[in-house]
Amino acid sequence: MSEKRRTARASERVECPITRRELIALGAGALAALAWPLRARAALAPDVTGLLERSGFVYVSPLKSDGSESSCHGEVWYGWLDADVVLITSRTSWKARAVARGLERTRIWVGDHGRVGRVLGSGDAFRKGPSFEARGQQSRDAALLERLMTTYRRKYPKEIGSWESRMRSGFESGDRSLIRYTPL
Repeated sequence: MSEKRRTARASERVECPITRRELIALGAGALAALAWPLRARAALAPDVTGLLERSGFVYVSPLKSDGSESSCHGEVWYGWLDADVVLITSRTSWKARAVARGLERTRIWVGDHGRVGRVLGSGDAFRKGPSFEARGQQSRDAALLERLMTTYRRKYPKEIGSWESRMRSGFESGDRSLIRYTPL
């Protein structure tokens, strides 16, 4: 190649403000960001998953910012949908208020251990059952509510008749919160 041609080619080069190494790192970071929604979910023990598929109740305790349990515990209806515990509750319940305040971490016990905190209740018997931590998020997804109501009609056929319309209208008005707990 002639000297004139080499000089012309050299002058056509454009300096890039980013190095090849930085470009590769940026690309790797972008791929990781795209893969984030596909990250692996926490694997629950098979006995816990089996119990979630057949139990009538879970006991939910929002965790305070220091990681300690709240004093609010109670048995609640739920659906095990897409590997998440889903429930609907009054927006004034501690579960809903905790999530709204950013206290998303929750401890969940699985199984029917009787009523908590009642005169004839079981006290803390639920603590002997399997438990796991989860992250709670409120949802306004009407399709998720429909799936939950379908689950409730199957799991609680005698009781759901007096609750379903209140749950639906409360969801529509915002008086009830649909909460999805994803295992950590």
